Amino acid sequence: MSCHVKLIRLAVCLNLLLASRSFAGPPYLTDDPDPTDYQHFETYFFTTGDYRSGNNYALIGPAAELDYGAFPDTQLTVAIGMTSVGGDGMEPASGFGDVALSVKYRFRHETNGWPELAFFPGLTLPTGDANRGLGNGRATYHLPLWAQKSFGAWTLDAGGGVFLNSVAGERDYPYGGILLQRDLGKHLSLGGEMFAQGQDADGDHGFAALNFGGSYHFNDHFSVQATAGHSVIGDEHTLWYFGLYWTW
Repeated sequence: MSCHVKLIRLAVCLNLLLASRSFAGPPYLTDDPDPTDYQHFETYFFTTGDYRSGNNYALIGPAAELDYGAFPDTQLTVAIGMTSVGGDGMEPASGFGDVALSVKYRFRHETNGWPELAFFPGLTLPTGDANRGLGNGRATYHLPLWAQKSFGAWTLDAGGGVFLNSVAGERDYPYGGILLQRDLGKHLSLGGEMFAQGQDADGDHGFAALNFGGSYHFNDHFSVQATAGHSVIGDEHTLWYFGLYWTW
């Protein structure tokens, strides 16, 4: 495989990482439908990575995500970060990556008979250098729907959508996940998810991954979050995330 093709694959991988993490519910890839509270902020400082077969890797970090409850049931999100890529036969590269923008709108609150539901469309701007594998080269779009139902200390999130990418050699693809979390007291929550996506580029096959992790809440305003996982079907991916969360 030529270095140019490898760079394209890493750019796709990096775009997947940024878009998935920015439009998901940190530290997981599966999102929740809860928007940031009205006139409140949430901030994540994080690093995340994806190692693939052949020692190819894509990393984002240091990176930051800012969420704002601009209206009732409506969250605005922007995510930026430094990126790094490398692998067999390629010169490692680092620099500023793509920028992700999104809006989460919750149109149904949870009741005894209905789950909470939200639409979370997003746009990733091609601000990273695609020639060095640091970005996608064109804007991409996410169109997901997410749902949540609570059962005492347990919370179930599920949903998915479609990822739209017009770069030559890359593909639009569906994606989705299901996440189960449990609160273990006031400070600790643990969870596991199955996340899957379709073929994202010519020659790839899509994948499904198991991912596990949790959050430790020091207080109502600060948490430490982490997850790690590996693909179980399709293309090989080793995924991880570590972040710090503040709200005010």
